[in-house]
Amino acid sequence: MKIFKRIILGIIICIMIAGLVFVGNSYHVYKEALKQISLEEKVEMIQSKENYTQIEEMPKIYIDAVVSVEDHRFYKHGGIDIIALGRALVNDIKAMSFVEGGSTITQQLAKNIYFTQEKKISRKVAEAFMAFNIEKNYEKEEILELYLNTSYFGDGYYTVKEASKGYFNKEPNEMTDYEAILLAGIPNAPSVYAPTKNPDLAKKRQKQVMDKMIKNGVLTEEQANNILSQE
Repeated sequence: MKIFKRIILGIIICIMIAGLVFVGNSYHVYKEALKQISLEEKVEMIQSKENYTQIEEMPKIYIDAVVSVEDHRFYKHGGIDIIALGRALVNDIKAMSFVEGGSTITQQLAKNIYFTQEKKISRKVAEAFMAFNIEKNYEKEEILELYLNTSYFGDGYYTVKEASKGYFNKEPNEMTDYEAILLAGIPNAPSVYAPTKNPDLAKKRQKQVMDKMIKNGVLTEEQANNILSQE
């Protein structure tokens, strides 16, 4: 029995050591990214982009749609959503594949500006370190604004202003509720949901966004039906 306990203890210690090494390596990836360019410099570069869209230029319903579908606890967490991560882990185990990441808007911003889209656990951990750094230095509205100016909307559009002008020939604050919610669903899979590529799939995604908004209490079913009638 003592030998068995020692074996179990040895396995636990090995796992802990391996975990610490893994986290240490991921932290190194995070620090190396900052060595290439600081967070402050990176943010300044983004804000200097042509067609950078300030959050005040975006319709409130667009912001509500993005937060509802991407990260409905955005204003409550500190960069990492433990509940979403747990759910994603369960779904990944069930699928025996990395099918869901549980990333917050802050993590997605970190990925957009520093890391690749590659689905690797080490990259996700480095992304988490960066997310904590972003949350420490920027307000929520700034983070959301930066995220929406580093997301890809399809057809070569990388800001809300570019996308609203390109898809609807309108300034962001001129979008209808229908257009704003349609736009909010595109970054999840731009090649699939861009209305110029797959209008039917774009509308299905729009309905998914509306369902999330209703679930999160920022839109009623009656309002959703009225918006759909704007088409």
